[in-house]
Amino acid sequence: MKAAGRSVGARVRDHLAASDPGLLRLTAGLRTVGAIALTLAVLAPLGLDITHMVAGAMTSMAATFAIRERQRRAQAVTLAVGLPVALASVSAGALLSERVWIGDVFAVALIFCAVYGRRFGDRGMSLGLIGFQMYFVSLFVGATPGQLPGLWAVMAVGFASSAIVRFAVVPVTPTGLLERLREAFRARMARLVSAQLALLDAGPDEVDKALEEVRDGTARLHETALMIQSRLEAGTPDEPTARLVQRRIADAEIAAERLGLLLLSARSAERADTLTLHLPGAPAPEVGRMPGPEEATALLRRDLLALSTVVLRSGPSGTGVAQVRNRLLGYRDEENLPAGSAAVRDVFRGIGETARAVMGLRIALDGPQDESDDSPATARSREELDAEDAAIDAEETEEEGEEPKGLERPTTRAAVQVAVGSTLAIVGGELLSTDRWYWAVLTCWIVFINTASTGEILVKGYRRLLGTVFGVVAGIMLAALVGGNTAAAFALVLVLIFAMFYTAPLSYTLMSFFVTAMLGMLYTLLHTYSWEVLLLRVEETALGAVCGVVAAALVLPVHTDRRTNELLVTVLERLSEVTDAAVGQLSGGLPADLLDKARELDQALGDLRSATKPLTHPVTPLRARRTNARYVVALLETCAYHARALAATAELLPTHPSIAADPRLRGAAGRTVRNIDTITARVADDEVTAPVETGPSIASLLAGDDAARYGRITGRVLRHLERLDEAVVGLARPLDVPVTAPDH
Repeated sequence: MKAAGRSVGARVRDHLAASDPGLLRLTAGLRTVGAIALTLAVLAPLGLDITHMVAGAMTSMAATFAIRERQRRAQAVTLAVGLPVALASVSAGALLSERVWIGDVFAVALIFCAVYGRRFGDRGMSLGLIGFQMYFVSLFVGATPGQLPGLWAVMAVGFASSAIVRFAVVPVTPTGLLERLREAFRARMARLVSAQLALLDAGPDEVDKALEEVRDGTARLHETALMIQSRLEAGTPDEPTARLVQRRIADAEIAAERLGLLLLSARSAERADTLTLHLPGAPAPEVGRMPGPEEATALLRRDLLALSTVVLRSGPSGTGVAQVRNRLLGYRDEENLPAGSAAVRDVFRGIGETARAVMGLRIALDGPQDESDDSPATARSREELDAEDAAIDAEETEEEGEEPKGLERPTTRAAVQVAVGSTLAIVGGELLSTDRWYWAVLTCWIVFINTASTGEILVKGYRRLLGTVFGVVAGIMLAALVGGNTAAAFALVLVLIFAMFYTAPLSYTLMSFFVTAMLGMLYTLLHTYSWEVLLLRVEETALGAVCGVVAAALVLPVHTDRRTNELLVTVLERLSEVTDAAVGQLSGGLPADLLDKARELDQALGDLRSATKPLTHPVTPLRARRTNARYVVALLETCAYHARALAATAELLPTHPSIAADPRLRGAAGRTVRNIDTITARVADDEVTAPVETGPSIASLLAGDDAARYGRITGRVLRHLERLDEAVVGLARPLDVPVTAPDH
């Protein structure tokens, strides 16, 4: 019974780790609710009125969610500086409450400074958030000059409570966060392997659903890998350790993704296109029963289950686990592959390579392992990993691009836009209500946070309005439920705030829903609740969203097309750099910093994926444009996967016995790099007319020179180069770049 309990607990932890990598959402919710609860616990015995209680609770919430730094020392400094900023902001709100025009001008200036503060990094953004939110608090509670001493006191309590919860009750260190992200990576990798097992067993009517689960698992694994990479510098003791973990994470991700592709290829009559794993909604290729004897399929099922177990296993492993690991690693040797078709044998090879990547990841994360039960195949894999680790180059170079100046700087442009939009929102909001006009301003300001184009602002405004409408309905029902019970209302406020922060990264609509429902409870506590007030919030929210969109569209506009084109050029440039550097190293050239180049490619692709959301949103009326955008992003994800794989293989060049430099690769792959550069130039400048070139496959270009080419360069490298070449040519059609074949 005790063992069963541990098993259930482990499954719960794995589920939490997979659904909330690093427990970031859970931590944000617990910190905010804990800070508010501690503030209320301190203030309640003092007999303060509801206004001061609400002000203290909202202060602790703002002081908690506004902090963006990752280092604890930097967080403490921002909290210390944030308190005087908050006191000054509330004081200004109270003193200017009766001076309408001066107060409006100050509000616009404050909003401009809050948005412009993003230029100065995380601390500038945090202080801007605190300044604006506390000005909003003063308006929300109707602060007057006579109440300022009491408000200053409760705000100090709110900041102190936030600090106590952050540093003592729910502490998060960079090392601890990175460790939780590593566990999340393991959990998500195990889920991906389970999805691949379901794809193995799926019937003809179930394969589309199974493939969609594999796609989702692949995307989530990549998301977690990016989160880990962004925190390696702060969470590891030194640069070599960070680079080792980065390499092992990349190896495991590539191996797991490749295993899914090999499995899909084995089940389909034709070669499965890598794009199938990256294009949401793409139909699965026609599949049948697995080729070869039934025994091979049964072994695949057994070994995929075993691989999932090995992925999740952390800490010391027993003899049974060691035997399973040895069997899986044995598939890296041809003589250990079961009888079956070539495609099925490729899947077994993929299982062996994934098991090797998992072992390398475990060594990097957990340190040296017990080697007493190693088989010869496992011992060889360890030797390869040790040789790779010893070859890590800790040198790092950074290139700084030229920063835009003046109104071209994104922070300056956004600050001007939000100032204009807020001015419109103030005028319109006061026409709707002289007491609640700030709701329109708040919405206008919020839609500019973490957005960079008119389309992104439009989508964010739509989502906020939708969440607000449903939140009003929920607020009405909850207000009727709690009646005049102050304790129940505060308890519901805490639940709604936790839900707000827990769902924020998942859905902005859900977050807006919980915010509006929570405000209904606050209005109930302040005895200002009514149906008219909540209806007015919907009207002010709609007005604020419209003002934000109008300002973004008319004042220094950055249209979605321009934004996506700029990011597309960046992605293509990074893709060209990674491909050229990897091919150069595989051709015998000088080693390059391939891991960092691949990381920059992933980051650029993530930015493009976010920027295209307005184009791919379900409500967009331009269906053909939406399909085109999704197709382009999927092709770029395919290109990035093959480029990462080439980079990872090139990193192995000095140590892997089956990979040797082949100077012919540079010439054979030169067409691919030229095509990427051609597409980049065409996207950046419509007047460029150079076409994309097609021709013989890369493998055929090498076939006549050396009969032993597979001894010098592995077939896997050739496959990645060929798939990358095909995907790059495939990009030409949706981007309107002409394609020509050579005369010969």
